[in-house]
Amino acid sequence: MLPDDLLRLAHVVGATVLFGTGAGIAFFMVMARRTRDARLIAHVAGTVVVADTVFTATAVVFQPITGYLLATGVGWSLSEGWIALSLILYVITGLFWLPVVWIQIRLRNLARLAVAENTPLPAAFDRLYAIWFACGFPAFFAVIGIFWLMLAKPQFQLF
Repeated sequence: MLPDDLLRLAHVVGATVLFGTGAGIAFFMVMARRTRDARLIAHVAGTVVVADTVFTATAVVFQPITGYLLATGVGWSLSEGWIALSLILYVITGLFWLPVVWIQIRLRNLARLAVAENTPLPAAFDRLYAIWFACGFPAFFAVIGIFWLMLAKPQFQLF
């Protein structure tokens, strides 16, 4: 395998990890919350926090590096419309992901506290969960947009 092929593979794997981990985290958190079982939610949320730290955060760091190396290796300018818009959407995704990480930690802690005190989940849990849930939609559609831009490479000027 040539170095360019390995770089492309790393970029595709990174995109897959970002999208797949995000979708998996969302699915498991939604399913756990539906049970209203604080013990189960605390366990799932704890696993989600670890997955976001290990998988998502790692991919978040390496994805722009591999993208930059691919673009400059081919001779594309980062100011090309489809690349610039992809970078903007990547930042938008990150702006929704960062609060989600903090919220997941808070959801985990609130569920753990409910277990420890043998009480139902507090109202704060539901408020935070609603924000967490809402943040997923713009991030999801931004990533879909990035995928489309990477595949279609439409020619337009953004700046």
